[in-house]
Amino acid sequence: MYLCVILKKKIRMKTIQIPFLKTGFFSKTIHQYLERNKNIQPFYNNFPDITGFHNQIEEKQKSYQLQSRLTLVEALKNQYKSVKTSEKTIKNIELLKEQNTFTITTGHQLNLFTGPLYFLYKIISTINLCEDLSDKFPEQNFVPIYWMATEDHDFDEINYFNFAGKKVSWNRKDGGAVGRFSTDGLEDVFEVFSNHLGSSKNAKYLKSLFSDAYINHDNLADATRFIANSLFSNFGLVIIDGDDTNLKQLFNPFVKDELENNTSFTEVSKTILELEKNYKIQVNPREINLFYLGDNFRERIIFEDNLYKVNNTDITFSKAEILTEVDNNPKAFSPNVIMRPLYQEVILPNLCYIGGGGEMAYWFELKAYFEKVSIPFPILLLRNSVQFVSEKQSKKMKKLNISFEEMFLSQHALLSKKITENFEIKADFREKIKFLQNQFLELKQVAQKTDVSFVNAVNAQERKQVKGLENLEKRLLKAEKRRQKDLVDRITVLQNEILPNQSLEERQRNFSEYYLEYGSSFLPILKGALVPLQLEFTIIEL
Repeated sequence: MYLCVILKKKIRMKTIQIPFLKTGFFSKTIHQYLERNKNIQPFYNNFPDITGFHNQIEEKQKSYQLQSRLTLVEALKNQYKSVKTSEKTIKNIELLKEQNTFTITTGHQLNLFTGPLYFLYKIISTINLCEDLSDKFPEQNFVPIYWMATEDHDFDEINYFNFAGKKVSWNRKDGGAVGRFSTDGLEDVFEVFSNHLGSSKNAKYLKSLFSDAYINHDNLADATRFIANSLFSNFGLVIIDGDDTNLKQLFNPFVKDELENNTSFTEVSKTILELEKNYKIQVNPREINLFYLGDNFRERIIFEDNLYKVNNTDITFSKAEILTEVDNNPKAFSPNVIMRPLYQEVILPNLCYIGGGGEMAYWFELKAYFEKVSIPFPILLLRNSVQFVSEKQSKKMKKLNISFEEMFLSQHALLSKKITENFEIKADFREKIKFLQNQFLELKQVAQKTDVSFVNAVNAQERKQVKGLENLEKRLLKAEKRRQKDLVDRITVLQNEILPNQSLEERQRNFSEYYLEYGSSFLPILKGALVPLQLEFTIIEL
């Protein structure tokens, strides 16, 4: 456990790190990656440590061309034309022209008002890693990138955020890439949200941020860029929209390869056969991993009857016609989850992608595909995860003798453990079951000398008696829960406060709840607490 105390504008902050494994919220895939287990090593390139970054810089420097840099900078300048941003962000865009400049990238959907808290953690992880690498590699420049998922079309996943236990939703007709969605109708959402906020100084800032973003911008991409820029431009964050003609022209050769050779399907399918021997598969490839994108639709491209068809439309192409369309209308070709990572790595001088556990799980499927098309596979870094605990909550935990690691147990397991610790009568059923099993072990040795029917009878009797003890343990626990009702209620209320819906709060709460309380100090608090390469879960006590 690591402990430090930081003072931020008279706010006392204590940070504690615990292993991701101890939270119970991360998959076997992630645990084994962090442990560098030999089973997962074939599915990634360089590991997120200083040696890994040294190697990655060499690889990317050899493969990323100057013309790509110039195209990228020109596209970014065009995207920032009407955005008032910081000198640091402007400088970072210019630095991308230099051969010794590299990016660290995170990506996220265009969630309404940033969505869950971990949106902030992703971006701050990215910013802090750039600063760390600048210290370790002073001869290089590192630029933090937020990739907006403007071409996503899962509107139901982004059309709401939670505030103080209430769901604030945007109801509108779905259709097409979300970045192009008109912001019409968000005035009503603003009214609902405003009513929840109150009239404090911090509430006024949140209202202004929401209204300036969604009421003063015409589409969701511009609105989301405004919010991210308002929150993070002082740290030099560069925001990129991949729905861009010039950037997609850089990707044209890979789009054509996909249409003609189904390369991603072939390579990812082979990887999945190996990966699924030990790990859960996150996504499955299609034969063509591209969408055709129009103003109000984003539909899969399928190959049938010797024609390329746009699903759910009357649009069809011959092979020659669709290859010509790629050249004439590159913006119409939208990569899906399998090809989007490649698009990112083709157009950026990128070293590392920072994402959540689910994102990393599908990246592990892609390494062979990257190798096949000769693009360096980036370092994968699990984003920082954070749990806030108030000083008052921390004191309650101490009174109840609950450690931070225990707080992440399921509620049933936590209550069972604490009730058992407070038994007036000591009854260790695990010891009793172990004793019983040892007794049956002797019987089994005798049974082996008889016939199968007697062996089966012994096994059945063992299961019956163990089951009986387990049922008695459950009844005793139930009785103790009634007797220790006050303890049960106090633990339940406390854990529900810290882990809403028995989930990490970073997946449930919006940043506005904390901004309302801590104001402009909130981002510096986070920035001071998150250490990307520490590879541990962070608890912040305020």
